[in-house]
Amino acid sequence: MIDRDIHLARALLVEGNAMLRSVAAVQLRDTGVGQVTTVSRVKEARLAIEREHFDIVICNREFEGSDDNGQDLLDELRREGQLPHSTVFLMVSSQATYLQVVEAAEGGLDGILVRPYTGALLAERLMEARRRKRELADVLQALDSGQTEVALARALKRFQEKKDYAVYCGRLVAELLMRLNRPEDSHKVFAKLAEPKQAIWARLGMARAEIAAGDLAQARKSIASVLADDPGSADAHDLAGRILVEQCNFDGALDEYRQAANITPGCLLRAQHAGALAFYQGQGAEALKFLERTVSMGLQSRLFDALSLLLLALLRLDSGDAQGVIAAREHLKRLRLRAPEVQRLARFGLAIDVLTGLAGASPEAALAPFEALAAQVGDDDFDLEAANMLLATAARMRAGLRAAEAQAAMVERIALRFCVSKAMTEVLLASARRAEPAQSQIRTAQAQVLALSAQAMDDSLKGDQAGAARRLLEAGERTLNAKLLEMAGVLARRNAAAIPEAQALMARSAELLKKSCQATNHIAGIQRAGHSLGGLKLRGRTDDRPDAVVV
Repeated sequence: MIDRDIHLARALLVEGNAMLRSVAAVQLRDTGVGQVTTVSRVKEARLAIEREHFDIVICNREFEGSDDNGQDLLDELRREGQLPHSTVFLMVSSQATYLQVVEAAEGGLDGILVRPYTGALLAERLMEARRRKRELADVLQALDSGQTEVALARALKRFQEKKDYAVYCGRLVAELLMRLNRPEDSHKVFAKLAEPKQAIWARLGMARAEIAAGDLAQARKSIASVLADDPGSADAHDLAGRILVEQCNFDGALDEYRQAANITPGCLLRAQHAGALAFYQGQGAEALKFLERTVSMGLQSRLFDALSLLLLALLRLDSGDAQGVIAAREHLKRLRLRAPEVQRLARFGLAIDVLTGLAGASPEAALAPFEALAAQVGDDDFDLEAANMLLATAARMRAGLRAAEAQAAMVERIALRFCVSKAMTEVLLASARRAEPAQSQIRTAQAQVLALSAQAMDDSLKGDQAGAARRLLEAGERTLNAKLLEMAGVLARRNAAAIPEAQALMARSAELLKKSCQATNHIAGIQRAGHSLGGLKLRGRTDDRPDAVVV
């Protein structure tokens, strides 16, 4: 027997071949595993893991006649926090090249089995993996229960003392530091882990820390170095795309996301990212290909973002496919039934009702849901995604269906609120299809925000710091523009000695920023790791930070 608790274990077996699946299930039961669930496809495995807890997962690396890939599944589940760290994950492959073994070790895999393998070898691999889980139980339990600081302290202690599984703990420390918004400390740990063998995963960790710290130039160098050594690194292409989005090089970003999605065709999120950005870049055919793939891969998955359905509906409306719009609407209805309280999905419902009306025989039916959506522009939770959605539907409405004055006022309000950077302005323009008069209105609003910022800086340099901060705050309060509000708070803080009401200005700025819906942590509109049906993102404390990590 592997261990005394093996009879309590629940295992998931992912194997495409029915005969091999049957044999492997018998082998698992012979090792003492109490319950074995079997599925034949990665899609089914993803859903099973999201819905149930498994102590053991054994998954094929390759699936004959399919693009599905067990490594892609593992990477995605780990990256998006869908697989408990206490779960043993073993991969089965028809061959084990050196690269695959390295990937296994670097990707958080607990072991690799080369077919054909014996029941005795399976038992040996399980025994070793479960021993490691027991050895690190205090770290993993804290992590899975959300005690991030506790898990960090325990993993750091093992890493510094170079105990068994020190490298695993080091990687965990670096990831947790990133989660706690401590990129400089995370970079130190990743750099230490990269020293011996220049491991790809550690170097990419350094790049992620550099991005988080705002050092995009160094991050680009780090990523280029990785791609020179491993052109097939999907994670490196992902990161490169993220930087290019920030730098407004959307064509370059699309190329990177396209490569990442094609390298890992079984990855749901990457297909969504590529599809969303292709949509915003006006590449309709390519966007349709990627987004339709996401629907076939995982409509029921927590990793599926409902935005994909809205983008699909827009594309199908553009191509005159009324039935396609209705099909997307029905899919969204089912998602809304699962989470009726989620405002994001309610907005999607209004937007897709607009598109259904426009696709029908009476376009006037689109007006009521459009007005309901437009009425939310000033709401605290009306974010960049909602703004894009509203601009995209407005750009497809027939001329004269809505009063031109009301349309212009809506576009101006959106633009003044969300033109916080060149990248965000370009996304708004893309959503509006770069059509007039919306394009001119968005550009004008961008110029107004820039002018306000420049005037405030000029006034501050001339000695009127208090007036500059007040004027920025007034403009920010009127528009809910995060850039203006942030500048007001920064000016008040830096010149607190010269501004009597500095504390009040900072407090008001912080209060309004909470209402401004700052656009963060998204790629081309797709919401990362946020579980689009309303789940909470993983968050860590950023106050009372422990002392800097010493490695």
